[in-house]
Amino acid sequence: MGRKRKAFVLMVPAVLMAASACNDVPGGAAAPLPGGTTIAADPAGHVEHYQGGGRTSAPGGQNGGQNGGQNGGQDGGQNGGQDGGQNGGGQMPGMPGMEGGGQTGDPSQTAVPDPPDSGSPDPGQTDPNQPGDGGQNGDGQQNGDGGQNGDGQNQGGGQNGGGQNQGGGQSQVKQGPRADQFVDIRKAPPVRQPRRSRTASTGVFTSSCGTNAGQKHSNPDNVIVAPGVQNGAHHIHDYVGNEDTSAFSTDQTLAAAGTTCTNGDQSTYYWPVVRLRSGQDGSDRAGQSQADGNTGSIVTPAKVRLQFLGNPRSKVTAIPRFTRIVTGDAKAATNGPANAHSQWTCSGFENRAFTDKYPLCPSGSKVERVLNFPSCWDGQNTDSANHRDHMVFPDQRTGQCPQGRKAVPQLRMTLSYNVPAKALAFALDTFPEQGHDPVTDHGDFINVMNDQLMRKAVAAINGSRR
Repeated sequence: MGRKRKAFVLMVPAVLMAASACNDVPGGAAAPLPGGTTIAADPAGHVEHYQGGGRTSAPGGQNGGQNGGQNGGQDGGQNGGQDGGQNGGGQMPGMPGMEGGGQTGDPSQTAVPDPPDSGSPDPGQTDPNQPGDGGQNGDGQQNGDGGQNGDGQNQGGGQNGGGQNQGGGQSQVKQGPRADQFVDIRKAPPVRQPRRSRTASTGVFTSSCGTNAGQKHSNPDNVIVAPGVQNGAHHIHDYVGNEDTSAFSTDQTLAAAGTTCTNGDQSTYYWPVVRLRSGQDGSDRAGQSQADGNTGSIVTPAKVRLQFLGNPRSKVTAIPRFTRIVTGDAKAATNGPANAHSQWTCSGFENRAFTDKYPLCPSGSKVERVLNFPSCWDGQNTDSANHRDHMVFPDQRTGQCPQGRKAVPQLRMTLSYNVPAKALAFALDTFPEQGHDPVTDHGDFINVMNDQLMRKAVAAINGSRR
């Protein structure tokens, strides 16, 4: 079944628009994915859930077929077909209509003048631990990108067949970003962090894994929230670390893969790319990206810093191998900011940051994306149905984990970019309906460190070493 499923996905046309990486989907019948991962029925209607550490996924529907629309067609029917629907085993529910709207403002806005040197605070102390328990998450958490009751993207469809492309009309892409979403970094609010106690773990463990130069490893998949779905994210992800990662990765393939990390860390680190809006996309995915509303040339980060930090109130314990952790909300522009944890800042100004604005940096300063991950583990699960419940943020004010939770090393991704300090010059890849809103920034992590390396990380953090 696994090989058949993979082969079918590869047959879907490159214009796949609606297989959104949702978290909430109808339950389906058990079936294997490539590499031995199991797709299991989920009465709660979630993409993934874990039992006893074993990874299971639930992209299914109720009554036959996989990933179809409501009534028939190659890509789906309510009771049959392929490519998911309400009862057709689809990966996602339908996406609400997306607003249009053009860009505003002057794209030739001049660069911000040089401010006085404010100094750069300790990168291990600049960001708050924000509460982030529950809610939807990651790439395509809710409301999918599909037809009325399914994602039935291709060939098959009419109004109720889900045919978003080739027979059903293409989903509208929301235009963006807006000029007013680009703001001088000196107007950003200050970053606050909890005060450390005497029992804090203050060390830092770093993995050096490169920058994905030349786009050697990138794709529009998201194996955490949309396993087995090509273009499940509808935006391009940069990857560093594990060299296997795609929609079809499993724990077994990740454990067997090579890595770009110099210390042997096989973990998977990924995030949506940034583009120069006036540039040209010369990749073989340019057509699909354009259909999803993501245009321009992809910018390779000037620097990628992957740090594991301690907890302000306690020592940390190991993150279990193959734990999935997400931060941010890829659909925060429509879901609201409750789970938006990204911080947009500039090098030399890390003591202040935006969540919902792109920063305009002074000359000599780089745009920085700071992605802090939740770090309070439930002590049992390596994932959860909404990819959040098993790993939550410490209390924003105290830094303490909720009762019954264990503090684990907190991953912080800091991504630096050389981009023009002009409104509308650059933007984040997003889902079609999110309009390149900076509030949708997010990151994903699968821990594939072996036990020896994880013990080394924990010892460094608890021992106050860097």
